Amino acid sequence: MTSFDVDAIGRDLPALALAAPLRSAITEHRAAVITSPPGSGKTTVVPPVLANLSTGRVVVAQPRRVAARAAARRLASLTGTALGDLVGYTVRDDSKVSRHTRVEFVTAGVLVRRLLHSPDLPGVSAVVLDEVHERSIDADLAFAFSQQIAQLRDDLAVVAMSATLDAAQWATLLGNAPVLSVPMELHPLTEHWMPFAGHRLDERGVRREFLDHVAATTREAMAVHPEHSALVFLPGHREVERVVTCLRADGVEAISLTGSLSAAEQDAALRPAPDGAPRAVVATAVAESSLTVPDIRIVVDSCLAREPRLDLARGISGLVTVSVSQDSGRQRAGRAARVGPGDVYRCVSEAQWASFAAARKPEIATVDLTETALLLALWGDPFARDLALPDHPAPDALRRAQQTLQLLDAVAIAADGTVTITDRGEQLARFPTHPRLARALIDAAPRIGPAAAAGCVATLQSTQRAPRGDLAALHQQLRNGDDPAARQWRRERDRLQRLLGGVTSTAEATDLSAEQALAFVAAAAHPERIACARGGDGSYLFAGGTGAQLHRESALMGQQWLVATDVARGHAVDGSGAQIRAAVPITRQLALEVAASMHTTVTETALVDARVTARKYERLGAITLAETAVSPTPDQVLACVRDEFARRGPQLLHWSEAARQLRNRLAFVHRYLGAPWPDVSDAVLRELDADWLGPEFARVADGASLRSLDLVPALQRLLPWPEAAGLADLVPEYLQVPTGSKIHIEYPDAGDADAPARCSVKLQECFGMLDTPRLVGGRAPLVMQLLSPAQRPVAITEDLASFWQQGYPQVRAELRGRYSKHPWPEDPLTAPPQRGTKKSGR
Repeated sequence: MTSFDVDAIGRDLPALALAAPLRSAITEHRAAVITSPPGSGKTTVVPPVLANLSTGRVVVAQPRRVAARAAARRLASLTGTALGDLVGYTVRDDSKVSRHTRVEFVTAGVLVRRLLHSPDLPGVSAVVLDEVHERSIDADLAFAFSQQIAQLRDDLAVVAMSATLDAAQWATLLGNAPVLSVPMELHPLTEHWMPFAGHRLDERGVRREFLDHVAATTREAMAVHPEHSALVFLPGHREVERVVTCLRADGVEAISLTGSLSAAEQDAALRPAPDGAPRAVVATAVAESSLTVPDIRIVVDSCLAREPRLDLARGISGLVTVSVSQDSGRQRAGRAARVGPGDVYRCVSEAQWASFAAARKPEIATVDLTETALLLALWGDPFARDLALPDHPAPDALRRAQQTLQLLDAVAIAADGTVTITDRGEQLARFPTHPRLARALIDAAPRIGPAAAAGCVATLQSTQRAPRGDLAALHQQLRNGDDPAARQWRRERDRLQRLLGGVTSTAEATDLSAEQALAFVAAAAHPERIACARGGDGSYLFAGGTGAQLHRESALMGQQWLVATDVARGHAVDGSGAQIRAAVPITRQLALEVAASMHTTVTETALVDARVTARKYERLGAITLAETAVSPTPDQVLACVRDEFARRGPQLLHWSEAARQLRNRLAFVHRYLGAPWPDVSDAVLRELDADWLGPEFARVADGASLRSLDLVPALQRLLPWPEAAGLADLVPEYLQVPTGSKIHIEYPDAGDADAPARCSVKLQECFGMLDTPRLVGGRAPLVMQLLSPAQRPVAITEDLASFWQQGYPQVRAELRGRYSKHPWPEDPLTAPPQRGTKKSGR
């Protein structure tokens, strides 16, 4: 077995000091966390140290393909071996390894797929996660999966590395692993603030004027330091190409470095210029870390980044351009001081920089989690409960992703929320692409042919902007073009076609035009984004239930049916807050074919004016295709009424005076005696569902109106037997006063827990009545409102004996002159009661 000469490899690298403590950490703990400044050489030194500790292979996960290839190439050159022999790499669609390979550099995504395919990682002795601070989802999952496997294998080491990371957190996740660091004297870095006089962004993206400012800043910096090359950071490929064009027009040697370039083009940017002349390397975030761009002593930073974002409420996900976080900005600036004193030119003011977020958000907190949810389900832990993730996915975002997978038939969600992967899901997971695109590729290949399907999916994956929102125009542009974007499209098309293997079309020629073939693929990937116009103003309703607006200048204005592939937050005149940035027209027939699982016919009922009505709807998701009025069946009526009762409770019903009084009496006796007397409050009657109204609701099912129901029998069925026989004694409906009159007793509403029962009676009818009656077996007083002959209250009491002694003399003195025809005896307890006047004798 060939070992590495670590001393020779690490000569002049500060990271060589890690060798001895790393050996001890791995021997004792099988894990370590390493933090050291950029340029210290940890990516070069750590893997061979680990390889010398065992006979297995060391797998090093890098955040990007260009970094994996560059790191492998550098380590291979330092060992004096051919790339792919002792040191190799594996990235998407490209691999240089052999059975002799001891250190293999991979991307985090490749490592995740390998772990899912062979969870025990046979033949691997150590996993190194480099630049973990970048917090991509692939890197987080690769770390968590590896850590879990290491718990089951006592011979697998896991190492987390970064120049800037929360070492304590990562050490805890690795079971309190040792933290190793490299002291290093950093080269001085001079900061320059080059603010732009205006807004860097508008509704269409990065402003051209700002890109011209970045190019001018680069020219100025290189003029000040003519012997040094510059590394220029921009958010995306389009902006990179614009600045490269500007620089070349002014005679500056400029080269692109983006993720969309071919491997050869990327590698060329990492080699010194053939003539050694200074140049500008204009790059996206691929150049932030994990690799060294040669001869760089100047960094020009636009201070912009393109990051994925998910609007959970609208289901909108995509890349957005934002201000860079300060930690990413410092990482970028550090590129200038790797080999000597450097300068960073930031195209913002110092005050703007101070307002930027301190650290970037982890992808797991900001992106669409559909692919993550599929990988977690395949791993067997759909909710990531047992994984040592630095941050766990938000429950709502994960649930939304699982629902998307269910729409794609990739997972099954049981009534209790249990999520299991389906055979279809396992098939989609084998494709190293988003599950939506994998589904579109698999479904479209037999229908339109593998080459056409792969080309359409490649267009959906493209980051190029669709001309005036027309995805079909972009598809044609990519197919026929010869610029870097078109070449990248062809590479991706060929890769996707290889993934399909031997799939063939079911027909010699598809019956779909190129535009409709693209629509088929787009709809298969985004069935909930099939959209129907809801007016002539460019407003659309998606099958998924949300709405969006076409841009006023869109080439698709006036189309009845669309499939939207790019939707962003924006100012929409329809109030949806979403704008369609890319779409393709689709016929209604094709939409129904692709999204057959969303095509439903349902009958919906509604309670209108106390009667149940029904309408039959044909829908594609939330889009109504047709509707007709129908007669509801008795079962539908009953279900509707029961649902309404569950929602509104007793307030749904029409309460007659008799029913209201009986309910109030039952509530009053329950207040004092409790069970077995029923609680008839709104909350309890709703909990009883509609069972206590069975016969009444059966009448409604037969056509009766809710207003016609007599609720007295329903309440009587709630009464306990034989106690019900004593109801009239406990809570009588009437009070019989000495004149023989029956005075109605008003009980408080069922929802009033404190109010007393009351009655109103003419004072003269109560002569001779010694005490106030009490209800519920003497437990509850009856409040009596005593009235004048004109039926106006003169006293309210629940203690008649006290009233006769103290209140009556004052009432008599005030009223006997006014009502002289009515008796006002001095002693009301011995006087005969009377209904009428003294003359009437009643």
